[in-house]
Amino acid sequence: MLDNTHLHITTWVLGIVLFFIALALMKGANAKGAKIVHMILRLMYVLIIFTGGWLFFQFSANDAALYGVKFLLGILVIGFMEMILVRTKKQKSVNVMWILLVIALLGTLYLGFSLPVGFSFLG
Repeated sequence: MLDNTHLHITTWVLGIVLFFIALALMKGANAKGAKIVHMILRLMYVLIIFTGGWLFFQFSANDAALYGVKFLLGILVIGFMEMILVRTKKQKSVNVMWILLVIALLGTLYLGFSLPVGFSFLG
């Protein structure tokens, strides 16, 4: 049980780190490096969804509604991260996407740490 939770946390932490690396490379002059990191990040999205789905099907019998909301918010976080990267590459405005990303990420983190899977930082 705990190992699956740690695997999921590891994947999304790596995903967030890769997101910021790809963003920094896109804003710099390293387009090839940004493309490589962006492709690795897309692979990480698949791993995040897989490990999250694994936890969802393992524990959703406890409180299916809240786990479902967390799963949906997690998918939205991935979507907003991808939209920010693509829109940044196309030099379009990303202000609204950043706001939506922060809201979805905070909601996902709150539910993730407050639901009784593995361990809880929020009590």
